[in-house]
Amino acid sequence: MSQPSTLVLGGARSGKSKFAEDLVLKSGLKPIYLATGRAFDDEMVERIESHQNRRGEEWETVEEPLALVDALSHAAIPGRMILVDCLTLWITNLMMAEANVDKEADLLVRYLAEAKAPIVLVSNEVGQGVVPENKMAREFVDLSGLVHQRLAAAANHVYFVTAGLPNKLK
Repeated sequence: MSQPSTLVLGGARSGKSKFAEDLVLKSGLKPIYLATGRAFDDEMVERIESHQNRRGEEWETVEEPLALVDALSHAAIPGRMILVDCLTLWITNLMMAEANVDKEADLLVRYLAEAKAPIVLVSNEVGQGVVPENKMAREFVDLSGLVHQRLAAAANHVYFVTAGLPNKLK
């Protein structure tokens, strides 16, 4: 039987990661942080360090920018709870690697149905603003929205976080 999955969406600096971290810590299970981000510039280095400092030493960190389902299948052991942060960086990484985002998203959705540990997925909601002017950015917004829809349908729980306040959608 699969374990419950939770999707946490929100804008940049909305408090979604902190909310997701608190969900994992409240479970009493061993917290595993599966990081998808890459530090390509100083600003991203600072963001990663900020997240690491907030989490503390009780978290085990696994870094995997592309092979998310493989990393989940290795980390998802009974007695653990996994936080994936974040799916929008994962989608960006897949696009930059010219991978098939739809195929990878399908693999993730299918994996959630058989996961051996509870999983919390964090992602940025990017589709509520202005339509971007360049093709790649529009493709990113479209892919993110479609992936979010599939994951929201598959997840047991879905939250949208605004200004640090979680709203339960499902």
